[in-house]
Amino acid sequence: MKINPLMLAPPVFFIAFAVFAGFGMFRDDPNALPSARQGQIVPAMDLTALPGKTPFDAETLKDGKVKLVNYWASWCAPCRAEHPNFTALAEEGVPIYGVNYKDTPAKGLGFLEELGDPYTAVAADEQGRTALEWGLYGVPETYVVDGDGVIVLRFAGPVTQRVLADTIRPAMEQAANN
Repeated sequence: MKINPLMLAPPVFFIAFAVFAGFGMFRDDPNALPSARQGQIVPAMDLTALPGKTPFDAETLKDGKVKLVNYWASWCAPCRAEHPNFTALAEEGVPIYGVNYKDTPAKGLGFLEELGDPYTAVAADEQGRTALEWGLYGVPETYVVDGDGVIVLRFAGPVTQRVLADTIRPAMEQAANN
């Protein structure tokens, strides 16, 4: 009996899929997105000042202190959800630098007026060029930066209480010990 090679295709494809799926299930953290910038100095920043707000640049982030850089937008629902956590961190004295991503100045300022401004300094990345340099996938994203301006951690997604306790604070401790 002669076997048609086309009859072997479905089982071969199934076995190949199962092998690749199996490898994917055993990665360190299947939800983690890779960061090309982690462990590197913060890149140059081409940001626009928001009216009435203190702007910043890459040199500002090399001030000897551990800090957070948070990319956010007024149109981003998870950004609203994480905002109280940044307000609490700012009240603790944690310097947080905000980058208003692909937003209009009026909407960005309205967001801060409505929810409060936890940022040490804030500027706008209206075209998203700086976000590309930082390797941004989307908002919100938060970076832990050490005193020398080295990115210690990139966290994609909203900063919840659990993320703050399990991910952000340990990275801030690591950055302080660098």
